Amino acid sequence: MRIAVVGTSGSGKTTLGRHLSRTLNLPFIELDGINWQANWRDLITYDRDEFIRRVEAATRGEHWVTDGNYKTTRAIVWGRATHLVWLDYERHIIMRRVIGRSVARAWDQRELWAGNRERWTTWLDKEHPIRWAWTTWRDLRAQYEAALKDDTYAHLSVLRLRHPSEASDVTARLSGAIR
Repeated sequence: MRIAVVGTSGSGKTTLGRHLSRTLNLPFIELDGINWQANWRDLITYDRDEFIRRVEAATRGEHWVTDGNYKTTRAIVWGRATHLVWLDYERHIIMRRVIGRSVARAWDQRELWAGNRERWTTWLDKEHPIRWAWTTWRDLRAQYEAALKDDTYAHLSVLRLRHPSEASDVTARLSGAIR
């Protein structure tokens, strides 16, 4: 089983992905962990080929869970996945979550990836997750709807969750697919 967990920033991809990884005993691949290098240097911008190579290598296995929304590697991840869990929540839910997450990260200064930490001073940057989630929410939803109509991804078993309460039975639904 190969599960791709997708959704906009703040939707809970990593939380659900880690949970599925633990409960289904599958390796977890955090795409942000591959992309983000020290000093917030991202491979997508500075070495796209290396990012693609790393994602390709990480998803070669027969079993895994990924989280992330990288269009650059969508064909690889979705092409190899057997299941796609789409956290397609309303904008107000996403915004409440992404703001809460950003406050918590800026407050406790926990390491995110490669020594990077959330800083209050970046909150107005157009790439900050709060602004990113607000500005890309509608477009990302349309992109996913279009991509999932494409025959390229007809092999995927798609679970489109419209509210966080629906995530509670995802593990059970996917466990049934393993048997």
